[in-house]
Amino acid sequence: MDRKEFRDLASPEEAREAIRSLSLEGGIDHVSLADARGRVLVARLDAELDVPGFDRASLDGYALRARDTFGADEADPAELELAGEVHAGEEPDVAVGEGEAVEISTGAVMPTGADAMVPVERTTAAGDSVQIRTSVAPGDNVMFAGADVAAGERALGPGTRITPRDIGLLSALGADDVPVRSKPKVGIVSTGDELVRPGEAVDSDRGEIYDVNSYTIAAGVEDAGGEAVLYPHAGDEQDEMERVLREAAAECDLVLSSGSTSASAVDVIYRVIEEQGELLLHGVGVKPGKPMLVGRLEDSAYVGLPGYPVSAMMVFRTFVAPAIREAAGLPETETATLEGRMARQERYDEGRLRLMPVGVVRDGDGETLVYPVDKGSGATTSLAEADGVVEVAPGTDYLETGESVTVSLFSPDVRPPTLLGVGEDDPTLSRLLDGLDNPRYLSVGSRPGLRRLREGVPDVAVVAGPTERDVDAEELGSWGREWGLLVKPGNPDRIEGLADLVDEDHRFVNRTTDSGLRSSLGAAVADLAEQRDVERHAIVDSIVGFDLGLRAHESPARKVIADEADAGLGLRETADRLDLGFVSLGTQPVRVLANPDRLEKPGVEELEAALDDVANGR
Repeated sequence: MDRKEFRDLASPEEAREAIRSLSLEGGIDHVSLADARGRVLVARLDAELDVPGFDRASLDGYALRARDTFGADEADPAELELAGEVHAGEEPDVAVGEGEAVEISTGAVMPTGADAMVPVERTTAAGDSVQIRTSVAPGDNVMFAGADVAAGERALGPGTRITPRDIGLLSALGADDVPVRSKPKVGIVSTGDELVRPGEAVDSDRGEIYDVNSYTIAAGVEDAGGEAVLYPHAGDEQDEMERVLREAAAECDLVLSSGSTSASAVDVIYRVIEEQGELLLHGVGVKPGKPMLVGRLEDSAYVGLPGYPVSAMMVFRTFVAPAIREAAGLPETETATLEGRMARQERYDEGRLRLMPVGVVRDGDGETLVYPVDKGSGATTSLAEADGVVEVAPGTDYLETGESVTVSLFSPDVRPPTLLGVGEDDPTLSRLLDGLDNPRYLSVGSRPGLRRLREGVPDVAVVAGPTERDVDAEELGSWGREWGLLVKPGNPDRIEGLADLVDEDHRFVNRTTDSGLRSSLGAAVADLAEQRDVERHAIVDSIVGFDLGLRAHESPARKVIADEADAGLGLRETADRLDLGFVSLGTQPVRVLANPDRLEKPGVEELEAALDDVANGR
């Protein structure tokens, strides 16, 4: 298949116009009152009866003629004869005459002849009579028929998004069939032979990965007021892809696909849309999300999202969600924004609108700092660890440290973390964080953690092992962890130390160079080289797999369990938890270092108290 280059990139506004030109609206649904909340009325609803439909008492007390109370007060009460009683839910069988009163319950029908009522606390019953210790005017304490809503009155207008309050009104009107705008039906198709649904077994040897986009996009569709329909994965073969897309187009108002939108030889969706429908747009000047498609297929609107999760969700949030809300009759969401200062410099020179995921944190003075959270379009945590988006204009070369920026929050209820930490991945730390209120921790490794602390971004950095650089920081606390080699249960290869990896043909899995464990291993390698009077690289070159570094503290253990390695760098705690053998190489300190300007921040104080508990064995 020939490779096809991108067409000229459309501007973001051209992309919005192309999507607005598509018809996403459904028809009319008639729903029950129980299902009406959150739906949008398509027509005005008028009251067909008075609410209430009768004159009723507002309080417990006595129904009477107002003129019989004129002049009555505490010192000179009016005494009226009791003519009977009326309770809520029953038809009165008594009338009120001159000088008479009827005992009445809240909500009961006012009896004939009565034009007011007196609360029970302003009366004193005495046998067959009642003393009225206040005077009332006609209509006092009575809700007359139609006082709430009168028959023929406009109750709710078209376009009303039905709230719990509106449900109460509709209930009072006796409505049980409510005409609402149909939710746009959105078919979601993820493409790629490598995708597996969550819950099913994934074969990493074949390059399989779990499908992220289907579920995140479906959640976005529901939030925007649409009805999400998940379709089976479409493979990378054009006929299969065309079949699934056609099925979705026949059943939905909008089809959203993810993946296979770029211009490579294996990405064929744009060919399907060109040949079987109408391709309006291919490629937008935005990062992430350049390979976006807009078109029509059958009678359905079509938008193709990029395959990488960050790119897909950014394009969806920016271009597609507003169109779904409009089709659903929902108002544009109230944009929650905040102003902040860049915590560090961020360079950008690609000439496209950049949708930059960012996190926010408060500094020691309570000001908002903004920092990029971007591990690349293929990393789902770029969004999970972000609070919102900063739009960087195409002509911007860089954002300077301290520069003011506007953050569009992902939702109005986003609140900045009480504590922002970065650094080493550690199980003890994970348990500490579980006890804190709304912390955020970015596991970037010890060295990057120190660098970011030096830049002034996080509240704390967690570092392990030997560190080459000092940083202006306050140590909040520390603990020790035993590190060494993770081996198979029972240690069948009889690995006793680092020397065995050098002298024998064992497969080894290391940690990344950012890890504190890797630093301690490097020191151990240097010691062994000195003992043997050889160059350090000679030791390193003799260890099979030394240069293969994995990021998380459990990752080497997983390789050993899968029999893809004979030994891996790790912690005794990991070995115990996963039932592996362990060869100790020493004990390593883990330190929590705080930004000196943030020591009085509540989240930092909370962490320090938790560290004290660890130190004291609590």
